[in-house]
Amino acid sequence: MPTSPIDIRMARLEGAYEQVNLRLTNIDSRLDALDRKIDLFRDALAAKIEALDAKIDQRFMWTVGIMVTNWATTIAAIHFHH
Repeated sequence: MPTSPIDIRMARLEGAYEQVNLRLTNIDSRLDALDRKIDLFRDALAAKIEALDAKIDQRFMWTVGIMVTNWATTIAAIHFHH
């Protein structure tokens, strides 16, 4: 039973489509892995930013407290000096 040139061409095309499908599947899985890594990095970065924000808030409150104390002490010293 002889095979026609069209059958040979169709078989080649099917093989090429299968290879393209395998490569696209590989690319898709690599992109999924990259997406997971980016999500982990984003979550870690968000946690670090939140910790830094809390630290800045704490230091700001200390600075305001010290400034108010200095202001009140200066006012009291001027008021009670005479």
